[in-house]
Amino acid sequence: MPAGSSPKRERQYQHIKDSELEQGASEDRAEEIAARTVNKERARAGESKTASRSSIEDMSSGERGGRRSGKGSRGPTHDQLYNEARQRGIDGRSDMNKEQLRRALDEKK
Repeated sequence: MPAGSSPKRERQYQHIKDSELEQGASEDRAEEIAARTVNKERARAGESKTASRSSIEDMSSGERGGRRSGKGSRGPTHDQLYNEARQRGIDGRSDMNKEQLRRALDEKK
């Protein structure tokens, strides 16, 4: 957890991490899931300095319950693919549709 996190967010992080470990996730994966979930909730509550559009406008982590995990029939959303493309530095991403983003990300792996 980032320094200066509230006790509530610390407890939330630990609870999510413990839950993931109980479900068989590796230590690294459990920490990643917990951190991403808590960071999204911090962004939605206005507790972070920066936040992506999908963190603020998308449904909450609790409501989502895995629907946007990328494992469903339609896969990750356009916004999720766009954010990943931005993180990987893929040029021309703003003009790409969902399928083009998916292909560009697959090629960059």
